[in-house]
Order: sequence, then C-alpha cells, then structure tokens
Amino acid sequence: MTTTPFEVAVRAEAELGEGPAWDAAAGRLLWIDILGCRVHTYDPATGRRTVRRTEQHVGAVKPRAGGGLVLNLRDGVGLLDPDGDSHGGFRWLHHEPVPGRRANDAAVAPDGSLWAGTMRYDEAPGGGTLSRITGDGSVEVVLDDVAVSNGTGWSPDGRLMYYVDSPTRRVDVFDHADGRLSGRRTLAVIEDGAGFPDGLTVDADGCVWVALWQGAAVRRYTPEGQLDRVIELPVPLVTACAFGGSGLSDLYITTARTGLTDPPALAGSVFVVPGAGKGLAQPAFAG
Repeated sequence: MTTTPFEVAVRAEAELGEGPAWDAAAGRLLWIDILGCRVHTYDPATGRRTVRRTEQHVGAVKPRAGGGLVLNLRDGVGLLDPDGDSHGGFRWLHHEPVPGRRANDAAVAPDGSLWAGTMRYDEAPGGGTLSRITGDGSVEVVLDDVAVSNGTGWSPDGRLMYYVDSPTRRVDVFDHADGRLSGRRTLAVIEDGAGFPDGLTVDADGCVWVALWQGAAVRRYTPEGQLDRVIELPVPLVTACAFGGSGLSDLYITTARTGLTDPPALAGSVFVVPGAGKGLAQPAFAG
C-alpha cells in the first residue's frame, strides 16, 4: 500500500463541496456545493472558473450528451440547456418534491441513464432512494431502503455496479445488466475511526476509489476488495473523487467544511493528484 501526494486545484470554502465530474467535451471539471446551492466549473488548462447559483440544494451535476447539464436537485432532476450554463435555460425533467428529503450523489450509467440518489435531511434510515432516470424522463426506483445514497459507479465492462449507503460503512457491489441489479454483496468495510464512505469513482483497472467523510483520505480498493492505495489530505471531510484532465489521469477530490467549528484553511477546496491513475471515460446523460 502506498500514499500519494496531492496539490490544491481550486482553493475554495465550499460548505459541502461534492460531485466532481469531468466534462470531456468542454475540457472542464464540474463540481457543486450542495448546501451553498452552487454549480462550479474549473478549466485546468486556463484556470478559468465559473459559478452558477441554483434555487435549491443541488446534489449532483453531470454533462448531457447534446450539451448542457443535468442537475440532481432537492425536488427532482432538472436540465440546463447548452446556453443556460450561466444564464437561464432551466427546465424540470422529473419533478417530485418530498418534504424533508433532498438530492445527493448521482452517476451516469453506461447506457446514458442517470442514477440519482436521495436522502432525508435528518438522515433517517429508509428515507432515501436510488432511482434510474432515462433521457425521456422515465423514472424507476432501483433501491428504496437507503439512508444516505452516495457513491455509485460501474466496472469497466459495465457488468458490476459499486454503491455506497454511507451509514453502513460499506462499499457494496451488485451484478448489473440492462439497468437491473442483483447479487448485492460487500466489497469493502470502512473500519471504525476511519470515517464513512462517501463518493466513489472506478478506474480503468476496475479499482474503486472511495472518499472518506471524517476520514481525511481517499482509498483505492482492488476489484477483489484489497486496499492498496491511500491519499491522505489535510482536511477531515473528504466527499468525492473523479478522474479528469486530457488523459483522464488526474484525480480530482472535493471536500467540505460544514459543521466544523475550526475548519482547516483548505477545507472546502478541490484537490488534485496528478497522474494518479487511468480513469474511465464517463458517458454523458442521454437526456
């Protein structure tokens, strides 16, 4: 097992920085501040940054196949048109407000569907879901007994799906075929004192990188569940990670500062580990 050095990509004070996603068509990183109601972009080639405020808490942002963005919002899934990244152009694809519930992490499956998670604000067990949303807005609840729906990702061949319900302290793996899940089992358990699993990404070798909330680290697990790499960070609330850059070799890591009485200076920033590995090209949402 090896440790890996990091750099600061975006110095920020995000309340709940989350959901990094590489927008390959635009050559930029997308990320969000859930509680700050903001969608951020960062171009590592130029250093250019943009920010757009949302009208409600936003749990995830992903690129769309035809341009624009899809947002997992408190009250459902919304679309931003290509010219609406900064100015207007918003419409609901699926609107389903539930009192006391908000959106959380989401991921785009190999078939272009959005797998969108939810959770209750009080994190009550069973209060969250994981749903599959197709490009035409059709919705199917895939998991309905979730507390804090978090990291979701697929193996390189699309036959496995990895999933985190954070309070379980587990990274689970399912067999996946045609949008259906079966054979749920445990890939890894985060031990007491090491934090809680949060967002995840899968690399080209099929290894699973997991951010550790209250754990000040990102871990990589092999497809067999063996821990083989650790990235230690100077902030406790590490939320999610994703590969990006022109060669998908740089690992971007989001962090948070919410609830910290004396947050470290870099809490809420986005970190990057250049040359961390080889990421998988992520499909854009088909809607």
